[in-house]
Parts: sequence; structure tokens; C-alpha cells
Amino acid sequence: MAKSRRPIVAIDGPAGAGKSTVTKRVARELGYTQVDTGALYRAVAWLCLDRDVAFDDQPEVAKVAAELAQPGSIRLSVDQDRTRVFVHERDVSDAIRSREASLGASLVSQNPEVRSSLLSIQRQLGRDGGVVLEGRDIGSVVFPDAEAKFFLTASIEVRAARRQAELAEKGQPPSLDEVIFEVKERDRRDTMRPISPLIRADDAMTVDSSSLDIDEVVAFIVQRVRDLEP
Repeated sequence: MAKSRRPIVAIDGPAGAGKSTVTKRVARELGYTQVDTGALYRAVAWLCLDRDVAFDDQPEVAKVAAELAQPGSIRLSVDQDRTRVFVHERDVSDAIRSREASLGASLVSQNPEVRSSLLSIQRQLGRDGGVVLEGRDIGSVVFPDAEAKFFLTASIEVRAARRQAELAEKGQPPSLDEVIFEVKERDRRDTMRPISPLIRADDAMTVDSSSLDIDEVVAFIVQRVRDLEP
């Protein structure tokens, strides 16, 4: 890696830890490009839903992911601090944030062929540095040599409350107990899957946002990255 290149920033962590918000803010503060890798898996789940492909139909789900990995099939852009996602030039930015697509993303991400298809996209987007990538295996698998690695987490109760509030804004207000159950199940699937499980890289710095506000988390990460810049 070139010494003069700006760092690759990897922000991993479980669902509801605040990765999306923190990643956007960190990228903006640093003037880096934001890459929402979770949106790629959500896009696979959304396209499966759109085509009535069952999430447990691994061969068909793999075909959907392989299709999205083709040049021009999926496009990410940042519009006013929000990542917009286009599948075959159709704006699916809101659709992939539905409860169904979110749960589906966790299921399709367990498919080894899906992960293989999307891995090449992620590496292409971040190879030149000056990027902030969020996900669950960025520091451990996608960019194991990333110069700045962070593992953003929070208690299950805090993460569930955040997710409930997010769904309520979209008119999908489940009970807190339901969301806690879903968060626990997602944690279990993400950490137990045999391929690229959710794990804190050995050289990643843990940031617990349970009692920190967004400004504090962002300021902490930004300062650490600036210390690493050439």
C-alpha cells in the first residue's frame, strides 16, 4: 500500500450499533468517500423479495447476487449525507430499509456465493483509500490490512430501542420485545455463520456507544484517523 495514500477506515459492528450514522458523519468530517456495504446485502434481499425468491433457496439467491455483481447493475451515491442505492437504475433506497429487507439481508449474507459476489464490489470501491466502509467483516475479511479499524457496539437494549424508533418513523412500529428478539436472533446468525462471521478484528479498536452520543463517537474516530493520515 502506498504510504501517501489516505487510510481505509473499517467500521464493523452488530445491527443497531449506529454504524450507518457514524460512518456518514466520519466520512463527511474527513472528506472521505462513504461505502455502505450493508446496502449491498439489503439490495440482494430486496431483489429476492421483488422476484419471490425464497431467502433459503441458496442457488437462486446466489444468482441474484451474481447478477448485481455485474458492471452497472448496482450503483451507490451519496445525496445530502444519505446513501442512495440504484438497482438497474431503479432507486430502491427506501425499499431496502424495510423490516423485511433488513431481516432478509442477514439471511442472504450467510450464503457463501453471495458474499463472494459482493466481496469484489466492496474491494473495488475501497481500494484507493480515503474511504469509510461499514459492515460486519470489513476489518476481518474485506480489508484485513485497513489502516484504521473500529468495532462499534452497544448493549442489546440500546440497539433494539434505536431500531424500534427507526421502524416507527417508517410506520412499522413493532413492540420493543419483538425488536429485542430480532436483534438477538440477528446477532446469533451474524456471529455463528461459517463464512465471514461478525467478529472484532484483533487490531480493531472497540467503541461502545451505549452511553455516548453521536458527536462523541464521531469525534473519537475522526481524531484517530487523522493521526494516521500521511
